[in-house]
This record gives sequence, structure tokens and C-alpha cells, in this order.
Amino acid sequence: MPYPIRFALALILVSQSAFAEINASDCANAAKYSESRRGSAVLVMQNGRTIFEHYANDGSANRRWPIFSGTKTFWGIAALTAVQEGLFRLDDPVSDTITEWKSDPRKSQITIRQLLSQSDGIEGASHLQRPSIRDRNEMAIALPSVAEPGSAFVYGPSHLQIFSELLRRKIRGRNVISYFETHVSNRLGLHDLQYKKDARGNPLPATGFELTAREWARLGELVIGGGNYHRHQIVRPSVLREAFVGSQVNPAYGLTFWLNQQAPNGREADMERMLDLPWQNAQWSGVCICKDAPADMVVALGSHYQRLFIIPSMNVVIVRQGLAGNFSDAHFLRLVLRRTD
Repeated sequence: MPYPIRFALALILVSQSAFAEINASDCANAAKYSESRRGSAVLVMQNGRTIFEHYANDGSANRRWPIFSGTKTFWGIAALTAVQEGLFRLDDPVSDTITEWKSDPRKSQITIRQLLSQSDGIEGASHLQRPSIRDRNEMAIALPSVAEPGSAFVYGPSHLQIFSELLRRKIRGRNVISYFETHVSNRLGLHDLQYKKDARGNPLPATGFELTAREWARLGELVIGGGNYHRHQIVRPSVLREAFVGSQVNPAYGLTFWLNQQAPNGREADMERMLDLPWQNAQWSGVCICKDAPADMVVALGSHYQRLFIIPSMNVVIVRQGLAGNFSDAHFLRLVLRRTD
């Protein structure tokens, strides 16, 4: 069955399910669990209003917290604004812009969509995060291909770093950070972000942002609003939907968003532990984040269990921040949604 039909059916099933309005007392139980696992913040919004907010373990409403790879999703939105502007199409070959790849039999076949879904087969290259690198973009585009494009999910910072160089060339050498701020962060009211620039001024799109729980929730409100945030149409709904389509090699990952679309019959997995495995050993088919959460839930995910859960069918945004600990996304969500383990 084609994905759009399956997704529409999932939404119908969700709307007919027993999910009701979220109760603050259930959120309190989830926050207690999070706090016991070194959680610093839990924020729950439904229908545009905050119904629960709790801070612990040095967290506070005004304290910005590292969201690590949650940063990627903001750059995913920037990519969609570029699509909307006509700078490129998602299925364009990257080598149309990064012409150094034209003569490479593998790299010449990679599409922009594959870059954003980390299915391009390029080495993940976690070392790109080192602050001592002079030019991350140059290093990223020179990385080797370790698999055929579209045949493997290889998680790492390389893919968005390559995209950053592609975007730089598409805007003809103008400042990529200025583009991001004009099209995304300023429209969300987010300022003074940490870009972790290299010596050439290239940002590190894979990680680095520090946000309060309330600030991070704005991205969730954008998704709930179909690309509209407080009357600013940042991304058209038809373009935004592209972010929620998984790849064949990893149906649980779209364009910088993690997906729960294989629920309710999927195999629950701790995504962080999955990502710790060698990419050759991770099995993504049939994986979901929480089988008792709606299938349309999408997630921005950062190390040490930084989470932005977004459930469009329930108009719900949930932020969880904290330090590394023995935390379960599925158990936390069951507590918020009042489901039983």
C-alpha cells in the first residue's frame, strides 16, 4: 500500500482511538519518572496551551539546555524552505551542485533527499564535530562512500555538513547562517544560537543548539500548525509533509525527523542505543519509538535523551530534557498518554 494512503489510514485510526485530552496528573507521573532518570525539564502543550511544566535537577524555565542532535531538525526545516523557494528539488542529484562528485560512480547518484535522510551511503564521520577542524565542509565532501546510495542508514554529522555546503553554493556564497536565521530561527523567535562554527565560519548543523524547553517547543508548534508558527507560514504543509516520509532502509527516519509510523505493531527500540551499534548491525525495519503512541508522532531526538515529541493528531507537543540516564521513551510516553506497560 503506498505510504500516503497508509499514513492517511493511520490518522483515521488514531482519530477513532481512545486517546483523549492529556491530563496534568498523568504528566506529573511522567515528570516524576523523568526526574528519577536525571531529567531536568518536562513541558507538555495541547491545543496551543501549556498544560504541564516541571523542572528539576538544575533545570529551570529560563535555562537553556543542549539539545545535541535535536539541532538537525531545525536545519531540516531550513532545507524545506529552500525547496519551497525553488533553490532545488529533494530528488535532485547532489552532484549537480557539488560538481566534484560528478566523476564518482556512487556519489554522483546521491540525491538531496538521501542526504537529509542519512541514506546516502557516506561515512558518518563523528570526528567532524571536533572544534579544531579548519573547514568542515571541505572535509565532509571528501569523505568516502561506504555503501551504495539508498542501501544503508549511516547516522552521523557528515550528511548535513555536506548539505550545508550545497546550500552555500545554491545561495551563491552568501552566509548560510544568515539564510537559516532569516528563514527559520528568527521567524520562531530564536536568537543567540550556538552554531559551533569552524575557522571558515561554517556552522555545524548536526549539533550545538542550546534551548529552553519553551523555545524548543516552538518547533513542535510549527509542525502542529502545518508549517505555520504564530501566523508566519514558514513552510507550506505540502512541503513539510516530505519530512515525515521514511526511507526504505530506515522507515523510522524521515528528513531529520524520527518517525513512529511503524506503530502500533512495531518493535519498540531505544534509538540512542540503536545508533551506538555499528551501522551494519542496526536493523531498522519494523522499528517504532512507542507502539502505544499514535503512528503520526514525529520526534526531534538528541543525545542523553533530549526529546521533542510531536503528535499532530492530538495537537500535542512534549519536551523532555535532562542528563544521560536509564530512560525509556516508550515508558515515558505511556505515562503521559495514560497507557499501561
